[in-house]
Amino acid sequence: MSELPIDLLAVSMLSPLLAPRLQASFTVHDRLHELDPAAFRLVAPRIRAIAAGGESRVSAELIGQLPALELIAVMGVGYDGIDVAAAKSRGIQVTHTPGVLNDEVADLTLGLMLSAARQIPAADRYVRDGKWASQGAMPLTRKMSGARLGIVGMGRIGQGIARRAVAFEMVISYTARSAKADLPWRFFETPEELAAASDFLVVITPGGNDTRHLINAAVLNALGPEGILVNVARGSVVDEEALITALETGRLGGAALDVFATEPHVPERLRLLPHVILTPHIGSATAQTRQSMADLTFGNLEAYFAGKPLLTPVPECRF
Repeated sequence: MSELPIDLLAVSMLSPLLAPRLQASFTVHDRLHELDPAAFRLVAPRIRAIAAGGESRVSAELIGQLPALELIAVMGVGYDGIDVAAAKSRGIQVTHTPGVLNDEVADLTLGLMLSAARQIPAADRYVRDGKWASQGAMPLTRKMSGARLGIVGMGRIGQGIARRAVAFEMVISYTARSAKADLPWRFFETPEELAAASDFLVVITPGGNDTRHLINAAVLNALGPEGILVNVARGSVVDEEALITALETGRLGGAALDVFATEPHVPERLRLLPHVILTPHIGSATAQTRQSMADLTFGNLEAYFAGKPLLTPVPECRF
Protein backbone atom coordinates (compact mmCIF):
# COMPACT_ATOMS: atom_id res chain seq x y z
CA MET A 1 0.00 0.00 0.00
CA SER A 2 1.17 3.49 -0.79
CA GLU A 3 1.22 6.70 1.20
CA LEU A 4 1.69 4.93 4.50
CA PRO A 5 0.89 5.38 7.27
CA ILE A 6 -2.83 5.77 6.55
CA ASP A 7 -4.96 6.68 9.55
CA LEU A 8 -7.64 4.10 10.30
CA LEU A 9 -10.36 4.23 12.95
CA ALA A 10 -11.40 0.94 14.56
CA VAL A 11 -15.02 1.41 15.70
CA SER A 12 -15.18 -1.88 17.61
CA MET A 13 -12.73 -4.18 19.35
CA LEU A 14 -10.57 -5.67 16.62
CA SER A 15 -10.29 -9.41 16.18
CA PRO A 16 -6.84 -10.69 17.21
CA LEU A 17 -6.77 -12.34 13.78
CA LEU A 18 -7.00 -8.91 12.10
CA ALA A 19 -5.47 -6.43 14.55
CA PRO A 20 -1.75 -7.25 14.03
CA ARG A 21 -2.01 -6.87 10.26
CA LEU A 22 -3.83 -3.55 10.55
CA GLN A 23 -1.34 -2.25 13.10
CA ALA A 24 1.54 -3.21 10.81
CA SER A 25 0.06 -1.39 7.82
CA PHE A 26 -1.94 1.53 9.24
CA THR A 27 -1.92 4.02 12.06
CA VAL A 28 -4.80 2.47 14.00
CA HIS A 29 -6.91 4.63 16.29
CA ASP A 30 -8.72 2.09 18.44
CA ARG A 31 -12.27 3.31 19.28
CA LEU A 32 -10.83 6.78 19.85
CA HIS A 33 -14.19 8.39 19.06
CA GLU A 34 -15.62 6.70 22.17
CA LEU A 35 -12.61 6.46 24.48
CA ASP A 36 -11.05 9.92 23.99
CA PRO A 37 -13.30 12.35 22.09
CA ALA A 38 -10.82 15.23 22.47
CA ALA A 39 -8.00 13.22 20.88
CA PHE A 40 -10.42 11.96 18.24
CA ARG A 41 -11.29 15.51 17.17
CA LEU A 42 -7.60 16.14 16.48
CA VAL A 43 -7.10 13.07 14.28
CA ALA A 44 -10.56 12.94 12.65
CA PRO A 45 -9.54 15.06 9.62
CA ARG A 46 -6.86 12.45 8.78
CA ILE A 47 -8.98 9.29 9.06
CA ARG A 48 -9.24 7.64 5.64
CA ALA A 49 -10.60 4.23 6.61
CA ILE A 50 -12.82 2.58 9.21
CA ALA A 51 -12.51 -1.03 10.34
CA ALA A 52 -15.81 -2.33 11.70
CA GLY A 53 -17.38 -5.55 12.89
CA GLY A 54 -20.66 -7.06 11.79
CA GLU A 55 -22.46 -5.51 14.76
CA SER A 56 -20.72 -2.11 14.62
CA ARG A 57 -22.59 1.16 14.32
CA VAL A 58 -21.26 3.74 11.89
CA SER A 59 -23.77 6.57 11.83
CA ALA A 60 -24.18 9.46 9.43
CA GLU A 61 -23.03 11.68 12.29
CA LEU A 62 -19.73 9.80 12.65
CA ILE A 63 -19.22 9.75 8.90
CA GLY A 64 -19.81 13.50 8.88
CA GLN A 65 -16.95 14.01 11.33
CA LEU A 66 -14.48 12.31 8.97
CA PRO A 67 -13.95 14.54 5.92
CA ALA A 68 -11.15 12.37 4.49
CA LEU A 69 -12.98 9.04 4.91
CA GLU A 70 -12.81 6.83 1.80
CA LEU A 71 -13.54 3.25 2.91
CA ILE A 72 -15.50 1.37 5.60
CA ALA A 73 -14.37 -2.26 5.83
CA VAL A 74 -16.72 -4.54 7.77
CA MET A 75 -15.51 -7.88 9.14
CA GLY A 76 -18.88 -9.58 8.84
CA VAL A 77 -21.51 -10.34 6.24
CA GLY A 78 -24.11 -8.08 7.87
CA TYR A 79 -23.73 -4.32 7.58
CA ASP A 80 -27.09 -3.02 8.76
CA GLY A 81 -25.33 -0.94 11.43
CA ILE A 82 -23.56 1.09 8.75
CA ASP A 83 -25.37 4.10 7.33
CA VAL A 84 -24.67 3.02 3.77
CA ALA A 85 -26.78 5.80 2.29
CA ALA A 86 -24.69 8.43 4.07
CA ALA A 87 -21.51 6.72 2.91
CA LYS A 88 -22.70 6.43 -0.67
CA SER A 89 -23.70 10.10 -0.78
CA ARG A 90 -20.07 10.94 -0.07
CA GLY A 91 -18.64 8.38 -2.49
CA ILE A 92 -17.31 6.29 0.41
CA GLN A 93 -16.89 2.60 -0.35
CA VAL A 94 -18.24 -0.05 2.04
CA THR A 95 -17.06 -3.67 2.02
CA HIS A 96 -18.08 -6.78 3.94
CA THR A 97 -17.16 -10.48 4.08
CA PRO A 98 -19.86 -12.57 2.39
CA GLY A 99 -19.40 -16.16 1.27
CA VAL A 100 -16.65 -17.22 3.66
CA LEU A 101 -19.03 -17.78 6.58
CA ASN A 102 -21.92 -19.48 4.77
CA ASP A 103 -21.02 -23.03 5.82
CA GLU A 104 -20.38 -22.07 9.42
CA VAL A 105 -23.73 -20.36 9.94
CA ALA A 106 -25.58 -23.14 8.14
CA ASP A 107 -23.85 -25.77 10.29
CA LEU A 108 -24.75 -23.95 13.50
CA THR A 109 -28.35 -23.61 12.35
CA LEU A 110 -28.75 -27.36 12.01
CA GLY A 111 -27.09 -27.76 15.41
CA LEU A 112 -29.57 -25.33 16.95
CA MET A 113 -32.49 -27.11 15.32
CA LEU A 114 -31.36 -30.48 16.68
CA SER A 115 -30.62 -29.00 20.10
CA ALA A 116 -34.10 -27.49 20.31
CA ALA A 117 -35.88 -30.58 19.01
CA ARG A 118 -34.01 -33.12 21.12
CA GLN A 119 -33.31 -30.77 24.06
CA ILE A 120 -29.61 -31.67 24.02
CA PRO A 121 -28.43 -28.97 26.48
CA ALA A 122 -31.18 -29.99 28.94
CA ALA A 123 -30.21 -33.63 28.50
CA ASP A 124 -26.60 -32.80 29.32
CA ARG A 125 -27.69 -31.01 32.51
CA TYR A 126 -29.98 -33.93 33.37
CA VAL A 127 -27.01 -36.29 33.44
CA ARG A 128 -24.66 -33.86 35.21
CA ASP A 129 -27.25 -33.09 37.91
CA GLY A 130 -27.70 -36.78 38.69
CA LYS A 131 -31.36 -36.74 37.63
CA TRP A 132 -30.97 -39.71 35.28
CA ALA A 133 -30.05 -41.90 38.25
CA SER A 134 -32.56 -40.34 40.68
CA GLN A 135 -35.55 -39.68 38.42
CA GLY A 136 -35.13 -42.06 35.51
CA ALA A 137 -35.62 -41.18 31.87
CA MET A 138 -36.11 -37.63 30.66
CA PRO A 139 -39.42 -36.54 29.17
CA LEU A 140 -39.73 -37.41 25.50
CA THR A 141 -38.63 -34.84 22.91
CA ARG A 142 -39.53 -34.46 19.23
CA LYS A 143 -38.27 -35.82 15.93
CA MET A 144 -36.59 -33.50 13.44
CA SER A 145 -36.11 -35.79 10.42
CA GLY A 146 -39.02 -35.53 8.02
CA ALA A 147 -40.42 -32.38 9.67
CA ARG A 148 -41.49 -29.27 7.78
CA LEU A 149 -38.80 -26.56 7.58
CA GLY A 150 -39.59 -22.97 6.65
CA ILE A 151 -36.69 -20.64 5.85
CA VAL A 152 -37.16 -16.86 6.00
CA GLY A 153 -34.54 -15.58 3.56
CA MET A 154 -33.13 -17.72 0.76
CA GLY A 155 -29.74 -16.20 0.07
CA ARG A 156 -26.46 -18.07 0.15
CA ILE A 157 -26.77 -19.09 3.79
CA GLY A 158 -30.45 -19.96 3.49
CA GLN A 159 -29.67 -22.25 0.58
CA GLY A 160 -26.87 -23.86 2.59
CA ILE A 161 -29.31 -24.57 5.41
CA ALA A 162 -31.80 -26.06 2.95
CA ARG A 163 -29.18 -28.35 1.40
CA ARG A 164 -28.25 -29.66 4.83
CA ALA A 165 -31.90 -30.17 5.73
CA VAL A 166 -32.35 -32.35 2.64
CA ALA A 167 -30.17 -34.96 4.37
CA PHE A 168 -32.76 -35.01 7.18
CA GLU A 169 -35.52 -35.58 4.61
CA MET A 170 -37.24 -32.40 5.72
CA VAL A 171 -40.03 -30.80 3.69
CA ILE A 172 -38.51 -27.44 2.78
CA SER A 173 -40.30 -24.18 2.00
CA TYR A 174 -39.17 -20.56 2.05
CA THR A 175 -40.09 -16.93 1.75
CA ALA A 176 -37.95 -14.14 0.31
CA ARG A 177 -38.39 -10.93 -1.64
CA SER A 178 -39.33 -13.07 -4.64
CA ALA A 179 -39.45 -16.71 -5.70
CA LYS A 180 -36.25 -18.19 -7.09
CA ALA A 181 -37.01 -20.15 -10.23
CA ASP A 182 -33.88 -22.29 -9.97
CA LEU A 183 -34.76 -23.70 -6.53
CA PRO A 184 -36.92 -26.81 -6.09
CA TRP A 185 -38.58 -25.75 -2.83
CA ARG A 186 -42.04 -24.26 -2.32
CA PHE A 187 -42.27 -20.47 -2.08
CA PHE A 188 -44.67 -18.60 0.23
CA GLU A 189 -45.46 -14.92 -0.19
CA THR A 190 -45.32 -14.00 3.51
CA PRO A 191 -43.61 -15.22 6.70
CA GLU A 192 -47.02 -15.81 8.28
CA GLU A 193 -48.11 -18.15 5.48
CA LEU A 194 -44.75 -19.92 5.68
CA ALA A 195 -44.97 -20.31 9.45
CA ALA A 196 -48.41 -21.91 9.20
CA ALA A 197 -46.89 -24.59 6.95
CA SER A 198 -43.78 -25.19 9.11
CA ASP A 199 -42.68 -27.12 12.19
CA PHE A 200 -39.33 -25.30 12.29
CA LEU A 201 -39.03 -21.69 11.16
CA VAL A 202 -35.45 -20.52 10.53
CA VAL A 203 -34.77 -16.79 10.18
CA ILE A 204 -31.75 -15.92 8.03
CA THR A 205 -32.68 -12.60 6.42
CA PRO A 206 -30.65 -9.38 6.60
CA GLY A 207 -31.28 -6.94 9.44
CA GLY A 208 -32.13 -3.27 9.15
CA ASN A 209 -35.30 -1.21 9.00
CA ASP A 210 -36.80 -3.20 6.13
CA THR A 211 -36.93 -6.41 8.19
CA ARG A 212 -37.42 -5.02 11.71
CA HIS A 213 -39.94 -7.22 13.57
CA LEU A 214 -40.67 -9.15 10.39
CA ILE A 215 -41.27 -12.09 12.73
CA ASN A 216 -44.09 -10.71 14.85
CA ALA A 217 -46.87 -12.10 17.04
CA ALA A 218 -48.95 -13.13 14.03
CA VAL A 219 -46.08 -15.16 12.59
CA LEU A 220 -45.38 -16.81 15.95
CA ASN A 221 -49.06 -17.67 16.39
CA ALA A 222 -49.06 -19.23 12.93
CA LEU A 223 -46.03 -21.34 13.84
CA GLY A 224 -47.99 -22.55 16.83
CA PRO A 225 -47.58 -24.43 20.12
CA GLU A 226 -45.59 -27.26 18.55
CA GLY A 227 -43.41 -24.99 16.40
CA ILE A 228 -39.78 -24.05 16.96
CA LEU A 229 -38.29 -20.69 15.93
CA VAL A 230 -34.58 -20.52 15.08
CA ASN A 231 -33.00 -17.08 14.62
CA VAL A 232 -29.50 -16.84 13.13
CA ALA A 233 -30.12 -13.51 11.37
CA ARG A 234 -30.30 -10.36 13.50
CA GLY A 235 -32.10 -9.82 16.79
CA SER A 236 -34.02 -6.93 15.26
CA VAL A 237 -35.81 -9.23 12.80
CA VAL A 238 -37.81 -10.87 15.62
CA ASP A 239 -40.16 -8.97 17.92
CA GLU A 240 -38.43 -10.17 21.08
CA GLU A 241 -41.24 -9.15 23.45
CA ALA A 242 -43.80 -10.99 21.31
CA LEU A 243 -41.49 -14.01 21.22
CA ILE A 244 -41.09 -14.13 25.00
CA THR A 245 -44.84 -13.78 25.52
CA ALA A 246 -45.57 -16.56 23.01
CA LEU A 247 -43.10 -18.87 24.75
CA GLU A 248 -44.36 -18.04 28.24
CA THR A 249 -47.99 -18.63 27.30
CA GLY A 250 -47.37 -21.82 25.34
CA ARG A 251 -48.43 -20.34 22.01
CA LEU A 252 -44.98 -21.27 20.67
CA GLY A 253 -43.31 -24.60 21.32
CA GLY A 254 -39.69 -23.52 21.58
CA ALA A 255 -36.87 -21.38 20.21
CA ALA A 256 -33.16 -21.51 19.46
CA LEU A 257 -31.54 -18.08 19.28
CA ASP A 258 -28.04 -17.00 18.32
CA VAL A 259 -28.93 -13.29 18.07
CA PHE A 260 -30.82 -10.86 20.30
CA ALA A 261 -32.34 -7.39 20.21
CA THR A 262 -29.83 -5.66 22.52
CA GLU A 263 -26.72 -7.84 22.46
CA PRO A 264 -24.99 -8.86 24.64
CA HIS A 265 -27.91 -8.26 27.00
CA VAL A 266 -30.49 -11.06 26.97
CA PRO A 267 -33.76 -10.55 28.90
CA GLU A 268 -34.00 -12.55 32.11
CA ARG A 269 -37.46 -13.79 31.09
CA LEU A 270 -35.87 -15.37 28.03
CA ARG A 271 -32.97 -16.83 30.00
CA LEU A 272 -35.35 -18.48 32.47
CA LEU A 273 -37.37 -20.36 29.86
CA PRO A 274 -36.39 -24.06 29.90
CA HIS A 275 -37.37 -24.83 26.30
CA VAL A 276 -35.14 -22.17 24.71
CA ILE A 277 -31.59 -22.67 23.41
CA LEU A 278 -29.37 -19.58 23.69
CA THR A 279 -25.96 -19.04 22.09
CA PRO A 280 -23.87 -15.81 22.16
CA HIS A 281 -23.90 -14.84 18.45
CA ILE A 282 -21.44 -17.55 17.41
CA GLY A 283 -22.70 -18.13 13.87
CA SER A 284 -19.28 -17.62 12.28
CA ALA A 285 -17.20 -18.18 15.41
CA THR A 286 -14.68 -20.82 14.45
CA ALA A 287 -10.97 -20.16 14.10
CA GLN A 288 -10.97 -21.15 10.43
CA THR A 289 -13.88 -18.98 9.37
CA ARG A 290 -12.88 -15.95 11.41
CA GLN A 291 -9.42 -16.17 9.85
CA SER A 292 -11.01 -16.14 6.40
CA MET A 293 -13.12 -13.13 7.40
CA ALA A 294 -10.06 -11.29 8.71
CA ASP A 295 -8.14 -12.07 5.52
CA LEU A 296 -10.96 -10.77 3.35
CA THR A 297 -11.36 -7.60 5.44
CA PHE A 298 -7.66 -6.84 5.15
CA GLY A 299 -7.72 -7.78 1.47
CA ASN A 300 -10.36 -5.15 0.78
CA LEU A 301 -8.36 -2.48 2.59
CA GLU A 302 -5.16 -3.51 0.85
CA ALA A 303 -6.80 -3.56 -2.58
CA TYR A 304 -8.42 -0.16 -2.17
CA PHE A 305 -5.30 1.69 -1.08
CA ALA A 306 -3.28 -0.02 -3.81
CA GLY A 307 -5.73 1.30 -6.40
CA LYS A 308 -7.10 -2.17 -7.22
CA PRO A 309 -10.74 -3.32 -7.46
CA LEU A 310 -12.42 -4.13 -4.18
CA LEU A 311 -12.89 -7.81 -3.45
CA THR A 312 -16.35 -7.67 -1.87
CA PRO A 313 -18.09 -4.27 -1.90
CA VAL A 314 -21.61 -4.23 -0.49
CA PRO A 315 -24.17 -4.21 -3.31
CA GLU A 316 -25.29 -0.63 -2.64
CA CYS A 317 -21.73 0.68 -3.03
CA ARG A 318 -20.66 -0.90 -6.28
CA PHE A 319 -19.86 2.43 -7.90
